[in-house]
Amino acid sequence: MQKKSALSAIINHKCPRCRQGDLFKYSLLEKPHRFTETNKTCPHCQLIFEREPGFFFGAMYVSYALTMGVLLSTAFILYNLFGDPELWVYILTVPSIVLLLLPVIFRYSRTLYLHGFGGVSFDKKYTEEVEL
Repeated sequence: MQKKSALSAIINHKCPRCRQGDLFKYSLLEKPHRFTETNKTCPHCQLIFEREPGFFFGAMYVSYALTMGVLLSTAFILYNLFGDPELWVYILTVPSIVLLLLPVIFRYSRTLYLHGFGGVSFDKKYTEEVEL
């Protein structure tokens, strides 16, 4: 089995320790209305994802940064590619884009926070297939 990179694990919402188990119960494409449901433990290596009670409250800071990036990028694109449209275009477009991307922002904020601040390092002993 080939080793997954940390970037690949983040992009695919995988466990930071084994990089194989899913952080979320359902795919966004499978059940988009259940985008917030997180596994309590890694299905592969049994790592407890919520490192302490309220751990994922810290992901709000990552979510804020991602949301600001989306807001600024959308405004920049509107201004530069669409010739600075009227104010009502900004008022409708910018929040609409953020609302459409809310599930993606939510998931990446939790994934980035767990990988960056979870205190868990990759351990290759958890990458071997678990025998039942």
